[in-house]
Amino acid sequence: MVSFEGFAISGSLPIYTQLILYIKRGIVAGTVCGGDELPSRRVLSALLGVNPNTVQKAYHLLEEEGIIESRSGARSFVTADGELKLRLRAELLEQDAAAWISAMKQMGLTREEALRMTEVMWDKTGGEA
Repeated sequence: MVSFEGFAISGSLPIYTQLILYIKRGIVAGTVCGGDELPSRRVLSALLGVNPNTVQKAYHLLEEEGIIESRSGARSFVTADGELKLRLRAELLEQDAAAWISAMKQMGLTREEALRMTEVMWDKTGGEA
């Protein structure tokens, strides 16, 4: 069963988008694997204190992307394989890097300043992965 213990709602993105990102990042990190069962829509909405339609929307979009599959009885499972994991990793890295670079450009940083800031933040958050 996929755990949502580490999930925290923030104000920056719609909650359904945050749920999608949480699952995708879990797949990339290896904490969410193919075959893992997701909580039912009702259980997850109660756990997180959100509208069931929010969870339904997230699950529906994940189904459309082929990341989860719903079976009889409304049970949903992750369908991730190695190829999907690589695709998601590239997609998430590109999105996050683009947002980071856009923010630094908006603040007027040069490429060199941005690279220095990246190195500082890398070290500050624990260094090597």
